[in-house]
Amino acid sequence: MDRLQERITSAKKALASLQQLVVIDQPNDVERDASIQRFEFTFEACWKAAKQYLYEIEGIDIGSPKGVIRSCRETNIFEDNETILALQMVNDRNLTVHTYNEEVAIKIHSNIKSYFPLLSSWILRMEKRI
Repeated sequence: MDRLQERITSAKKALASLQQLVVIDQPNDVERDASIQRFEFTFEACWKAAKQYLYEIEGIDIGSPKGVIRSCRETNIFEDNETILALQMVNDRNLTVHTYNEEVAIKIHSNIKSYFPLLSSWILRMEKRI
């Protein structure tokens, strides 16, 4: 349970860091790129916390982000519409290596505002269950 608590604490810190940039309405290029970078590590922290949660609390051992998201749906952490958004979030996370492409960067950045509440509720829901 200590490892799970560490993962959740790490995810919450990453969320707080991302929130500082999500609130900027008209970011410049540097702020946009910084928010994409923070989204990247926030997503990593959240899915790894969920992976640990599923293992320790639900007894499910899953190794991939999409597998973890699907298992979160099966354990009622996510609803169907949230699962679809979370799977899209994985795809965007995988595209972050292409942020040198202006169009890709703009697309990912525009989605981060809808991902942030989902990431926050993901951590909150797991926290309530432990």
